[in-house]
Amino acid sequence: MTIILLFICAYLLGSIPSGVWIGQLFFHKDIRKFGSGNMGTTNTFRVLGPIAGTIVLFMDILKGTLATLLPSFFGFTAINPLWFGVCAILGHTFPIFAKFKGGKAVATSAGMILAYNPLFFAYSTVIFLICLFCTSMVSLTSMIAAVLITFSTILLPLLHTPILPTFNWLLTVIACGVTVFIFYRHKANIARIKAGTESRIPFGLRKQKK
Repeated sequence: MTIILLFICAYLLGSIPSGVWIGQLFFHKDIRKFGSGNMGTTNTFRVLGPIAGTIVLFMDILKGTLATLLPSFFGFTAINPLWFGVCAILGHTFPIFAKFKGGKAVATSAGMILAYNPLFFAYSTVIFLICLFCTSMVSLTSMIAAVLITFSTILLPLLHTPILPTFNWLLTVIACGVTVFIFYRHKANIARIKAGTESRIPFGLRKQKK
């Protein structure tokens, strides 16, 4: 029963609609009615500004981290903590507090990785930032980075690196699932990328011109 309650808690943690609550509480805006209509970090940056966007980013990462750490808080070691991270990801993408219409899982998945392996999180963050610098598009970066990180869950253990010394099949399966979901949720972005109309950030090699 305790395990089931912890899974529910992990889902509820993931369900916290950070962008919606920050927007409504401090800006009296529902960000789902502006910009892309998404409640995630990128749209928060776009609609509410960098301070709110940064806060939402850290909150969404924290959701995945706390959920993944839940079993260790209560001394349960028999169950892979990644399962609890998956519950948080499901909560973020299908939040009970926001009519089951959530974000794209990128930040909460990063939080899960942070709790599971901080060194692999740092490695993944570097990959994301390099991709972001090269593309100047958060959407394209999210998709490319997801693919590279998924391949890394297989490649790094084969190379016996300290970043990810042992292979974890569950991590790879979750990474594959998250990657597929990220591509699915970015369908509209993919269409805009092909049309050359996707929004760019003021950073990187292909930054938005003023």
